Amino acid sequence: MQMRGPLPSGFGELDMTKMPRHVAIIMDGNGRWAKAQGKGRTAGHRAGMERLCKVVRTSSDIGLEALTLYAFSTENWKRPRPEVEALFALLVEYIRREIDELHRNQVCLRIMGEIQYLPAAARREVERGCALTAENTGMVLNIALNYGSRFEIVRAARQLAQRVQEGTLQTDAIDEACFAQALYTQGLSDPDLLIRTSGEQRLSNFMLYQLAYAEFVFTEKHWPDFENEVYYECLMQYMHRERRFGAVGKV
Repeated sequence: MQMRGPLPSGFGELDMTKMPRHVAIIMDGNGRWAKAQGKGRTAGHRAGMERLCKVVRTSSDIGLEALTLYAFSTENWKRPRPEVEALFALLVEYIRREIDELHRNQVCLRIMGEIQYLPAAARREVERGCALTAENTGMVLNIALNYGSRFEIVRAARQLAQRVQEGTLQTDAIDEACFAQALYTQGLSDPDLLIRTSGEQRLSNFMLYQLAYAEFVFTEKHWPDFENEVYYECLMQYMHRERRFGAVGKV
């Protein structure tokens, strides 16, 4: 794992040999943060976007191979229409504002989810950003948009079944590696660490297959308050755990 420069402020002396390769984050608590501040939910989402920008920069600087962010689930369409519209307006703003910096830093933008159902402006910006950064060799920034893990798994099963029906795939050739290649995350390592903010302790239909052996860290901090010091604490928790993957631990 290679860093781009000195450790960011608040990160102390990380042992880079014990760092996760891939971190996934469920960014929760924008609305609760806004309520505590006496502000509307849109203000909370804007504060969350600013925090996202900083976390992406920090993650790239410390040398992560991949950062996956849960931005909009298939269930989030149930939210009030003005809030949904505000979320996608912020997405467009984020990509337009940040894509050149991401590109300069060799970050590769990827999206997982059914983006064909996004509002037209959001879909255009997403596709433009992914195309611009497709050949970059730095951190992969994988954003989950209109994403649901159960649908992803069913989608993968359908794709493989179609290939079997067409005669291009033998049933006995379907193993874990084959199945993983049919998921949105094809080509990415599974997350080593899942972080969820705002005190919630559930997966919410997020990466159910890929998180099979991830370490989970939950923080009470709302997403807009997920500062470097909090991120550092989450990484330190991960680095002090023994990952056994079903084997017997050290005695």
